[in-house]
Amino acid sequence: MASHDAPQCRKTRMNILAIGPHPDDIEFGCGGTLLRYGYSGNDIFELILTDGCVGGDPVIRKQEQEKASAAVNAKQLFWAGYRDTELEDNRALICSIEDVIRATNPEVVLVNSPEDSHQDHRAAARAAIAATRNVKEVFFYESPTSMNFMPDIFVDITDILEEKVKLLELHASQIERTSIENLRITEIARAYATFRGVQGRVRYAEGFRGLRLLRNINDRMCL
Repeated sequence: MASHDAPQCRKTRMNILAIGPHPDDIEFGCGGTLLRYGYSGNDIFELILTDGCVGGDPVIRKQEQEKASAAVNAKQLFWAGYRDTELEDNRALICSIEDVIRATNPEVVLVNSPEDSHQDHRAAARAAIAATRNVKEVFFYESPTSMNFMPDIFVDITDILEEKVKLLELHASQIERTSIENLRITEIARAYATFRGVQGRVRYAEGFRGLRLLRNINDRMCL
């Protein structure tokens, strides 16, 4: 009788693309996960769709985002060049995202959830759904304005929560800009990490909802 050894997990370098409607959305929603991907030897790419001008000085916000992208060792940071609050789910936005997908050829795309009270977030996610139709793995992350977000995938960030917080602190102009008086964005991030950690049965976690997840069990057994 022929023996069959258990398939080994093949660790291959992947391209990861994170899409944010505004500067700092990526760091809040999936900063810890990007750090994890980077530490595992994967290539990180980021696409920011708007200049963040309604939330502050766009020059400063761009500088802050560049620092945060460097902190996760992003291989390249792309800017789509749209004005804050003016994103529309149309062909132009879809094409802007598709251009970056062609340039980066990602195995995994992370984008904010489409169920959101902010119009830019809704437009970004809906356009990304169309633009990533041929990407094998696409996940939605949450933001402070997400609605009815129910994650089905969790990433343990217990030992790197403080590094995620430092990513958010690089967006210094935004720390105090929350809708809740005397509550900093870093405090909100900690609260989210605790809640998603409880759901994921770890101390701290980031939660995601899968749009598409492909696994070939013949040569890639790691989930």
